Amino acid sequence: MIITRTPFRISFAGGGSDLPDFYEKYGGCVLSTSINRYCYISVHPYFDETHTLLKYSENELVSNLSEIKHSILNCVLNERKISGVEISSTADVPGGTGLGSSSTFTVGLLNALNCYQGKYMSKGKLAEKACEIEIEKLGSPIGKQDQYAAAFGGLNFIRFHSDGEVSVSPVVMQPKTYHDLQKNLMMFYTGSTRSANSILKEQKNNMGAEEKTKNLKQMCALAEEMLVTLQKNEIDSFGDLLNEGWKLKRTLASGISNPLIDEAYEIAMKNGALGGKLLGAGGGGFLLFYCPPNNQEKLRVALKMRQFPFSFEKDGASVAYIGDKYWD
Repeated sequence: MIITRTPFRISFAGGGSDLPDFYEKYGGCVLSTSINRYCYISVHPYFDETHTLLKYSENELVSNLSEIKHSILNCVLNERKISGVEISSTADVPGGTGLGSSSTFTVGLLNALNCYQGKYMSKGKLAEKACEIEIEKLGSPIGKQDQYAAAFGGLNFIRFHSDGEVSVSPVVMQPKTYHDLQKNLMMFYTGSTRSANSILKEQKNNMGAEEKTKNLKQMCALAEEMLVTLQKNEIDSFGDLLNEGWKLKRTLASGISNPLIDEAYEIAMKNGALGGKLLGAGGGGFLLFYCPPNNQEKLRVALKMRQFPFSFEKDGASVAYIGDKYWD
């Protein structure tokens, strides 16, 4: 058996600039970090080698790879002509919560199958291949940040160049700054999930609007400013920058926020939070807030949402277990 472990991510600023309709014209960038919440993929020879068993939120037992309903599994297994296996997926968070679950799954699956086939792929190639699967082959209206965040791990500034190239640069800061940033961040579950596709499709269609493009450029500038503050070991303005970014993000598509999210955000800002944002494309999932420790209990009580503890992680996509190979 082979088991891979792939982290989910939180994005602080620049989300949306990783869509090709934007970065191919203007270039894009995001500041994001992977967190210690993971998707685990296991691959094992199936007892009946004429069938393939897939376990995720549903179970599929197929005799022909073309019968697979799960689009990513269908695409990857058919491309590699891998059958007669049992593949299981488990995760610390459900899909549709804004932590990049689809891309995390894809990166983890590719990593597991590479190991199963005895192939090596660098983290950059792993992310690139995941983008190819999701965006080019399956036509998902998503960007590139999630694949690179999951593959590389760590707190990074990721730049999307107009020629399609992606560069990942770790953020260099003092250990105390790194620790304090984590200590000041709180994440809460809104209680609802959503599919990002409809929001992202609308956002993509809005790229032709001058105001939307201007706002997204400002979001990139905020990501750059966040990077500089961290490099200077200054985090006092981090909450304000998150708040500015959230105001801009809300303008990109109609489904990004809703009355429940707006109310929760307002309550948080009145009870100690200095800024925050909804993670992912919008519509549901997790709210992230920057809140000094002395106000965190006040915020927790006022918000009345389930807090989701987390910390930063640095490993990215990894192989957690390799069992004995007892098959030919």
